[in-house]
Amino acid sequence: VQLVESGGGLVQPGGSLRLSCAASGLSFSDYYGMWYRQASGKERELVAMISTSGSSIYYVDSVKGRFTISKDNARNTVYLQMNSLKPEETAVYYCKLGDIDTWGQGTQVTVSS
Repeated sequence: VQLVESGGGLVQPGGSLRLSCAASGLSFSDYYGMWYRQASGKERELVAMISTSGSSIYYVDSVKGRFTISKDNARNTVYLQMNSLKPEETAVYYCKLGDIDTWGQGTQVTVSS
């Protein structure tokens, strides 16, 4: 199983980014998709989760209304659209699938003016 995150970068407060997580080596459509983030010196936290079909979605309260998780089973990819970004959301963002104990390298998101 391999997970490859991309789409991070430097953005000003209030800006937007779209993260992608491409998966290989598994039956992608059988798994929940999740995005986590880990800021420097802090624990990794779950940001958003989407069910296998996309019919059920969870967001941590701090991102509700600003972030959108989606899943394209045909492309084996999970996305995270992030709008109205805040400096405190600077972190490395990781994706995960279901209970598979595999992490990608993450993608750095830096929100700064």
